[in-house]
Amino acid sequence: MNHKTSRILVTGSADGLGRAAAQSLLSAGYEVVVHARNPDRAAGLRPLLDRGADIVVGDFTDRGAVRRIAQKLNDAKPPDAVIHNAGVWSGPAVMPVNIIAPYLLTALLREPRRLVYLSSGSHFGGHPHPSLAGTDWRGERAGSYADSKLFVTALAAAVARLRPGVLSNAVDPGWVPTKMGGPNAPDDLELGHRTQEWLATSDDSQALTTGGYWYHRQRRPPHEAVHDQAFQDRLLEALARETGVAI
Repeated sequence: MNHKTSRILVTGSADGLGRAAAQSLLSAGYEVVVHARNPDRAAGLRPLLDRGADIVVGDFTDRGAVRRIAQKLNDAKPPDAVIHNAGVWSGPAVMPVNIIAPYLLTALLREPRRLVYLSSGSHFGGHPHPSLAGTDWRGERAGSYADSKLFVTALAAAVARLRPGVLSNAVDPGWVPTKMGGPNAPDDLELGHRTQEWLATSDDSQALTTGGYWYHRQRRPPHEAVHDQAFQDRLLEALARETGVAI
């Protein structure tokens, strides 16, 4: 199976870890597609566009915008790898941005060969609800960040199981000093984006594995629900029902 990567989509790349990853990948000679949620944020990405990056613009709280981004990428040159970096910490956008958007992109993009999902140590505090029927996927009220990160970590593992030709992994970047993490966060900002880039591009034997949960290039055991196939199946069924798109 050829897992060579040349074109990489980095969602949520206007600032923080996403921007750092996009800059680093451009410097390494990869084709990069950056993403911003609106034109104002996109304007701040001009330095990366001047270096050759392509851009897609769309608010991940809007499912229609996510679908349009997927269509635009499929119609042009689909990415070989996706770093699902976009995320929000609190408020009603948590579920739409942290799990619905990456799920839709995973289902709709013509299969990239590598998928990297941003998890968090907070996912250990998430609840693998026996029934996901009551989950507020639409963001009509504030969502649980911990739950959203448990769901996206389980999504990464489910994709690894269901798409054996695709390398699908989740990464805990650590608590790093980004706008989301705050200035006093204790982890290393540089290390915070290196694992995502490595999993998206490297031919290192470890980076060519799938279904992992990673922290600073070390594979770690995730929440026990992540590799529970029954939970994965319930999650995928709920997301397919909610979005009308199945993986």
